[in-house]
Amino acid sequence: MSEYILEMTDIVKEFPGVRALKGVELKVRPGTVHTLMGENGAGKSTLMNCLTGIYHRTSGKIVYDGKEVDFKSVKEALEAGIAMVHQELSPVPERTVAHNLWLGRLPLKNGFMIDHKAANEKAKVEFAKIGLDIDPTTKMKDLTVAKMQMVEIAKAVSYNAKIVIMDEPTSSLTDAEVEHLFNIIADLKSKNVAIIYISHKMDEIFRISDDISVYRDGTYIATDKKENLTMDKVVSLMVGREVTNMFPKVDCPIGETVLKVEHLKSGKWVKDVSFELHKGEILGFAGLVGAGRTETMECIFGMRHLDEGKIFLHGKEIKIKSPEDAIKNKIALLTEDRRGNGILGLLSIEVNTGVAAMSMGRYGKLKLNHKLMKEDALEYIDKIRVKTPSSKTPIKNLSGGNQQKVLVGRWLLTDPDVLIVDEPTRGIDVGAKAEIHSLITQLAGEGKAIIMISSELPEVMGMSDRIIVMHEGDMTGILDRSEFDSEQILKYATGDFTNIQ
Repeated sequence: MSEYILEMTDIVKEFPGVRALKGVELKVRPGTVHTLMGENGAGKSTLMNCLTGIYHRTSGKIVYDGKEVDFKSVKEALEAGIAMVHQELSPVPERTVAHNLWLGRLPLKNGFMIDHKAANEKAKVEFAKIGLDIDPTTKMKDLTVAKMQMVEIAKAVSYNAKIVIMDEPTSSLTDAEVEHLFNIIADLKSKNVAIIYISHKMDEIFRISDDISVYRDGTYIATDKKENLTMDKVVSLMVGREVTNMFPKVDCPIGETVLKVEHLKSGKWVKDVSFELHKGEILGFAGLVGAGRTETMECIFGMRHLDEGKIFLHGKEIKIKSPEDAIKNKIALLTEDRRGNGILGLLSIEVNTGVAAMSMGRYGKLKLNHKLMKEDALEYIDKIRVKTPSSKTPIKNLSGGNQQKVLVGRWLLTDPDVLIVDEPTRGIDVGAKAEIHSLITQLAGEGKAIIMISSELPEVMGMSDRIIVMHEGDMTGILDRSEFDSEQILKYATGDFTNIQ
């Protein structure tokens, strides 16, 4: 008997014009956490998609539980005991939590009618297994992204899987929810379940991993036990170079007020928010999930109804009732949910880059100037180093980090005065993070006024000139760079104002 539950050998995957996997390997032991590391585009998710039947590999061999397998669909993989929790969630928003949990396997009455009561009761049992408190009759659309993520984890566990693949599972979770997830992982390990874990968060990886495999540009680099590796060693293996400056913040001249908001209110999420943003400034927004940071920016960008409040741009009050109004006023928003309201998955990189500028009439109104659109896309592919075989490639074929770079290019093309970036490096590898941080700093140096939301304290502290902290829809603190202190920011973020300096 092999010591491995899974052995993937010489896996090749080719797409038109690109070889995404170039003979890679992976060997996973039962009852362990095996982490896959690599920059966006390294091939980690593609490898997992080949395993689970989403993609059919071009060549190579997969041995699972002692037998050679070739899954033709996700359903086949699930039935064999391999479940995957994807980074980009795909819930059915209008159906209940229970229906999403049992999608494709809903219990039936009399062989043809859905047994809703049984579905709900069975869902409660599965939620209890992982300590999840959610009403199974709630519609998925009414859950936070974090809760949706936990439902997906419950679904994976419900298949009694021998292997559970988790792709960036903590990207939308609070610290408490991360702890909860790690407890679930420990429980699964104790039952001899293997966890394949994809993440870019070094602290997590070195806390929960047993084995770490590194990939780069579709090739296999190395595998070793965690105790034989250091963070610096893993980063060096990932990028093939030394990354020395993750937060390349430089002092930029802070100019006049560009954006001013007064007493913004919107439902329960935005209670009374006022602030000013200056030319050349990076204004950070910190807080926990549900703090109201994203909702505040959606009010400014016209994505969310504003109950009360005023917005001023260059000293003049403006009315923003839609994103189109915001774009016309040279305000841009890189959204938190890349898949939900960012990319146009089936369309090309050219269209995804040009779509915002298109609404400003850059490519004409009656007949689109496709030549100019292509030139713009190629310029930003080169400028932001997007890894793609062509500007015609559908954006859904790119890695998450490269999709994010295309979206950054989309908004830079509109030449905004105010650039709002919401979790700009979520799910992005170390090298791409450094590139995006450098780009944000460069834009501030050019006089752009930038708002950056981040749930990662080192990022928001490393990049910002000032930080506004929010808690449950309220602004609880404003700190200048000289006052940055992680403990104090966390106190503001949790609503704990004891012993605040």
